[in-house]
Amino acid sequence: MTTRAPDAPFALARFRDDAGVTLGVVRGDRIRPLGPDELGAADLNAFLAAAEWARLETLAHADGPWRALSDVTLTAPVEPRQVLQAGANYRTHVIQLAVASMTRGDSGISEEEARARAERAMDERAASGRAFIFIGLPQCVVGDDEPLVLPAGSDRHDWELELAAVIGAPAFRVTPEEAAAHVAGYTIVNDITTRDLVFPRDVGAMGADWFRSKNAPGFLPTGPFLVPAPYVDPGDLRVHLELNGRTMQDASTAELVYDVAHIVSTASQTIPLLPGDLVLTGSPAGNGQHWDRFLRDGDVLTGSITHLGTQVVRCVAEPSASSPTSAATPHPRRLGEIRA
Repeated sequence: MTTRAPDAPFALARFRDDAGVTLGVVRGDRIRPLGPDELGAADLNAFLAAAEWARLETLAHADGPWRALSDVTLTAPVEPRQVLQAGANYRTHVIQLAVASMTRGDSGISEEEARARAERAMDERAASGRAFIFIGLPQCVVGDDEPLVLPAGSDRHDWELELAAVIGAPAFRVTPEEAAAHVAGYTIVNDITTRDLVFPRDVGAMGADWFRSKNAPGFLPTGPFLVPAPYVDPGDLRVHLELNGRTMQDASTAELVYDVAHIVSTASQTIPLLPGDLVLTGSPAGNGQHWDRFLRDGDVLTGSITHLGTQVVRCVAEPSASSPTSAATPHPRRLGEIRA
């Protein structure tokens, strides 16, 4: 069913048309194209550096060349130069994954023992005071207008719906108390992961292979909206994902081990965060590894987060050399559509 629309008065989005990709301001079920003059900046990232949302709010309530969202094809609402990803940041999720990994095959470890080990490890990590962050590739960021192509080398591709912060003013070595001022807005990201490549046998004690497991083309479906930070409380948002209409993930960001401010601050201690960069906050429980159900050709992932709208990702198998290339089917969006 469809619940109430979010109370954000407007958002940003990018859409495809005959002219290419155009930035627009969204209000309700309409979108208005934005050029540099209306934006007051050369491009999206230049705007986010100052994030003069009042300027866009005025445009969102003015007459102009409005178009119906149903008449355009939305794509990723951001153009990040860097993607920072927080891992192991929902306690229940981490325990689920750890138990599934430790009890796979003939490991000899009972589910009770595995859960006890995972809970101890999570307690130790929460007490360490530092979020675990790794790097994603910005070229993996796509809109849900593109199909998710499932690489043929594995049958264990998994979903991870996440709240993502979009950086505004550059942030370098900021404190958690300062971090909120450097977040321009929020969007939805599904961090797709090939599970059997996370801990491949050929790397041994070297640990996790985040590069191969998370960076196939299109593995970061993003958007379709960028909602201004003033209209979002990142500490209490519902994160909800359906696979073919069945609920698989349903949690609150209140369960985050480390909040957005802590993650942004931690990431900024190592590298300067730039306008438009994405900072993912981790995924809640309910991934495919928990359900023992991984993505297949024809699957549809419907992900929503309170105030941020809904993304619909369609999965297709990687075509063989003799098969025609699959094409995406455009589908309309409404700001704040949330399905339960």
